[in-house]
Amino acid sequence: MTSRIATIERNTLETQITITVNLDGTGKADFQTGVPFLNHMMDQIARHGMVDITVHAKGDLDIDAHHTVEDIGITLGQAFAKALGDKKGISRYGHAYVPLDESLSRVVIDFSGRPSLYYDVTFNRAFIGEFDVDLLREFFQGFVNHAGVTLHIDNIKGGNAHHIAETVFKAFGRAVRNAMMLDERMSGIMPSTKGVL
Repeated sequence: MTSRIATIERNTLETQITITVNLDGTGKADFQTGVPFLNHMMDQIARHGMVDITVHAKGDLDIDAHHTVEDIGITLGQAFAKALGDKKGISRYGHAYVPLDESLSRVVIDFSGRPSLYYDVTFNRAFIGEFDVDLLREFFQGFVNHAGVTLHIDNIKGGNAHHIAETVFKAFGRAVRNAMMLDERMSGIMPSTKGVL
């Protein structure tokens, strides 16, 4: 099996980011972003997606976390796209429901090659600690645009903002894991009637 590992560097006037992913990993994570809550959320992707992820990022956090969070999403999407290559043999679709106490979220993903995000998550407060919850959508939009996926994220119920966010990221990890899983019956086959994704 060809290794599905990729490293992407993204350098702008606002951020400097290096991300490495191993899609066939064991959930190892190394995050140095300066945004602790984002580290905690990305750890859910690694653990539940069984993806090894290393993120080293420096951003203009003296302004706020917006550019850093968005650009990490962009770079992570690019890394996934590169690691997946031509996508032959993958399951393509994945979904997951994840509860955490009173919260329940559903994530459905299609590695379609067509970037499209449907995000229906409402928080009852604007910040979790010092983290602006609006940035979660920016993270996923960056990922979607650069991984080339269709992504539906729905929080079905919830009250605690931290629980809601965590169920979203855990479900995302699980859905991604299912979608990028290699199906030996599909070995060398493009999972599309178009012949390309």
